[in-house]
Amino acid sequence: MKHLYRTLQRTILCIAIFSSMPLALKGQHMALKTNLLSDLTTTVNLGLEVSLAPKWSLDISGNYNAWEFKDYRKQKQWMVQPEARFWFCETFNGHFLALHGIGGEFNMANPFFPFSLNKELRDYRYEGWMYGAGIGYGYHWILSPRWSIEAEIGVGYVGTTYEQYECIRCGALLYEGCSNKFTITKLAVSLIFMIF
Repeated sequence: MKHLYRTLQRTILCIAIFSSMPLALKGQHMALKTNLLSDLTTTVNLGLEVSLAPKWSLDISGNYNAWEFKDYRKQKQWMVQPEARFWFCETFNGHFLALHGIGGEFNMANPFFPFSLNKELRDYRYEGWMYGAGIGYGYHWILSPRWSIEAEIGVGYVGTTYEQYECIRCGALLYEGCSNKFTITKLAVSLIFMIF
């Protein structure tokens, strides 16, 4: 029943977001993007950014990973990250500052994350929700009228409510808890296709 309730929540959220986009985006400059760093961790991701004013844009990206790997490695998750951006020059060109939110769900055991030093993720399985907010800085390089590259780093607060299970392949529940951390909230090198 719990799984059915979560699936229903996700479906309603996705329908609400994507059904309201055509009205909000009519006549605006837009960009489709994928974070190449997320792609390296086998996480499917897609972002859409729209200009709101000469120096303001709104970016919304989503990540989804449903795969299980050999050696009981698991990094299942979905995440949505809306972001408001202020551009120093003009939208989709040069330096920008950002304010973003984070929301999603995870089920992880011994995940492959470059530079991951968290031993507990290697020895236990964690399942739960994540939420947070952060600030970011980035730069957008124009390659051609349709193609661009963008880099961004963000820091901020991430909270989680989680269940800890006995080992990466066992199902015994050990602990229910929450955590609150100041950490990196966004790390992206994105390939961008411009829509005019």
